[in-house]
Amino acid sequence: MAVKSRAVYVCNACGSRQPKWAGQCADCGAWNSLAEVAEARRPVLRGGYTGTSATRIETLAEVSPEERARIHSGIGELDRVLGGGLVAGSVVLLGGDPGIGKSTLLLQACAALATTLPVLYVSGEESPQQIGLRARRLGLTGGLAGDGIRLLAETCVERILEHAAAERPQIMVVDSIQTLFTEVLQSAPGSVSQVRDAAAQLVRFAKQQDTVVFLVGHVTKDGSLAGPRVLEHMVDTVLYFEGEHGGPFRIVRSMKNRFGAVNELGVFAMGEHGLREVKNPSAIFLSRHEHAVAGSVVMVTREGTRPLLVEVQALVDESPLANPRRVALGLDQTRLSMLLAVLHRHGGIGLFNQDVYVNVVGGVRITETAADLPLIMAVLSSYRDRPLPLELAVFGELGLSGEVRPVPNGAERLREAVKHGIRRAIVPQGNAPKDGVEGLEIVMVRTLSEALAAAS
Repeated sequence: MAVKSRAVYVCNACGSRQPKWAGQCADCGAWNSLAEVAEARRPVLRGGYTGTSATRIETLAEVSPEERARIHSGIGELDRVLGGGLVAGSVVLLGGDPGIGKSTLLLQACAALATTLPVLYVSGEESPQQIGLRARRLGLTGGLAGDGIRLLAETCVERILEHAAAERPQIMVVDSIQTLFTEVLQSAPGSVSQVRDAAAQLVRFAKQQDTVVFLVGHVTKDGSLAGPRVLEHMVDTVLYFEGEHGGPFRIVRSMKNRFGAVNELGVFAMGEHGLREVKNPSAIFLSRHEHAVAGSVVMVTREGTRPLLVEVQALVDESPLANPRRVALGLDQTRLSMLLAVLHRHGGIGLFNQDVYVNVVGGVRITETAADLPLIMAVLSSYRDRPLPLELAVFGELGLSGEVRPVPNGAERLREAVKHGIRRAIVPQGNAPKDGVEGLEIVMVRTLSEALAAAS
């Protein structure tokens, strides 16, 4: 029976299908995101479904509550981001800019896992010789690691699964998902339909064979994963590689994790021999000045299950423009504008003719609201040219009515601050520990005016 094809229009942002082209996707609202795809029509089976199924329906009481042991990757920071290790049958999507270290990290993890488990590394972008050269540069070719990693250069997902079924690996890396294609579709590799269908087959294989599958994904100009957003919903874990190419540090952030905490961070240092774990990331995010500097303050943030001390810097300067600049690196720029309005309304300080630049040292990106109060402190310190004490730490959420709201895990943040030499902390009233923290002076504030008075 001949299989007919038809032209449909698929959204690059959300993966929805449209019968005709339009300038805007009707489902997600993205502009100029519909692309024409030649899609094969599958023949319809008459008389209902006649196949057999190996699965069966169970009650919730019949399901065993036993938690399976996790597989340790040999890289502690990667295990932390994954929630304690790898889960058999899980699919992990790793995205990041080109050249940031995705393949290097996975190759190092494969080398550690290959000493005890069968590992298959599938590359659609590099030849086995190129992978071998990188492994030799990283010092991973000797011993059981070199013998345990099996390499396959292939882009057809059906042939990849044939080899995988024969090899039966417990760990499989696919680098990258955008290079794969399935013979069922006629579109080019990297298209929305190819990425979605290839990923669906790999996810099905992982669940059936209890194989851990790593998918490497490219990112677009705006930093999101290329391909349909439905790809992120299909996998169990989504990790993003962050960091500047010229900088020595790399950050792996968990954006989705069915088996662990979201927004967990893993910190690595890039060197000649690959990525090295950073056990104490607070030490690299804090640039210890010899003397107090205006516009700098230490904040205690929490990413996932780990409290971190980072330095927030601000520069306030008279603007020559009619519309002063508001620039935020590592923070939400829209929230910066809102906080400046709160500072004017409830602090009596207006920065209408001032350019305001804020930055988080080390390239880390802060997403939680605990950065509100330290950001205002840094801006005010730069505006008044009055340095804040070196041994001061600040955290707290700022409301539109000028109140300082508590943030989660306040006591744990304070204990982490003491470990790094902090002696005084300005925190919300709701985060005051009952028994205090030894060696730390805690100043509790309820409003913005009280916080500004405590910092002066």
